[in-house]
Amino acid sequence: MSARPPVPLAQLAPGAQAIVREIRGGADFSGRLAGMGLTKGARIEMLQNVGRGPVLVRAHETRIALGRGEALKILVEETSHEPYA
Repeated sequence: MSARPPVPLAQLAPGAQAIVREIRGGADFSGRLAGMGLTKGARIEMLQNVGRGPVLVRAHETRIALGRGEALKILVEETSHEPYA
C-alpha cells in the first residue's frame, strides 16, 4: 500500500483531514507554527478554504488562521474527509 504524496495545505478542501509531513520555511516560520501546534506529524482539519485569502485549520483543538502563502509552505498528507475526532 502506497502513501499519498504530500500536497500543500492550501490545496485541501474544507472538511479534509491531514497529517503535517513537512514545513518549508526558515527557523522563525517553523518556530511560530510550532508555537501554534503546527509541527511535523500534527493531525489537522481544514475548516475554511475559499480559494482566496487566509485558510482556517484546526490542530490540537485550536483554530489557526494562516495566510495563503504560509499554507503553501506546509506539506500535508491527506487522510480522510471524515469529521475531526
